[in-house]
Amino acid sequence: MPEGHILHRLAAENRRLFGGRPVDVSSPQGRFADGAKLLDGQPLEQAEADGKHLFLGFPAGWLHIHLGLYGGFTFGAAPAPEPVGMVRLRLVNDDHYADLRGPTTCELLTPAEKDAVHARLGPDPLRTDADPERAWQRIARSRSTIAALLMDQKILAGVGNVYRAEVLFRHTVSPFRAGRDLTRAEWELIWGDLVELMRQGAAIGRIDTVRPDHTPEAMGRPPRVDDHGGEVYVYRRAGRACLVCGTEVRTEAHAARNLFWCPNCQQR
Repeated sequence: MPEGHILHRLAAENRRLFGGRPVDVSSPQGRFADGAKLLDGQPLEQAEADGKHLFLGFPAGWLHIHLGLYGGFTFGAAPAPEPVGMVRLRLVNDDHYADLRGPTTCELLTPAEKDAVHARLGPDPLRTDADPERAWQRIARSRSTIAALLMDQKILAGVGNVYRAEVLFRHTVSPFRAGRDLTRAEWELIWGDLVELMRQGAAIGRIDTVRPDHTPEAMGRPPRVDDHGGEVYVYRRAGRACLVCGTEVRTEAHAARNLFWCPNCQQR
């Protein structure tokens, strides 16, 4: 599932290509046909993301999209080709088109309904209105592991498995530590690091988390080859040597997701 930085990139791209101009809106697949009729011909006024949710604002309402595991956008230059496959939503203007396939959610919301989506999410490190204190108050009282808490979108919005694994490693925090055993100073460092890492991810479109001393160039090692891209410390590096201490990186299923950590750098 795309992590939050990708949704912020999609908001920026929709804003860049379609913002302020009338957009032809259709649903070639037919599953969003009624909503598309209401939006067709209207200008895209706003585009924003909150966590893993994308919101496109039109005079008729807010288009709410959650990509889920299989959703994705395709952008291209006009004229748009004939739709191929199950295109849930198509946006077109004189210069560009965008096709949305396979989302978990594609629906039209009123402003009040949009507010309700925001209300059930924790703070998003990429939003200027984010309040990390909201997340800290829940983490500080919880017996759940910090690994599980960071992935709970009601506590912290937009953080996925990659950022979770990497930020805990970067601050030598065991993923198995209970939230209530985390210090406030540790939380503030984790939050600040997430803001910087996710901001960089939104800018370049991939997740890079290694510090300068541990890049392939600095260490004389080959670059990482993975469909997620980016240089990382522990994510999907199970069985390989930790870039810092050389200990074998571990993995196990934790709260229904694969967890990655270094048992030496992140001792329990």
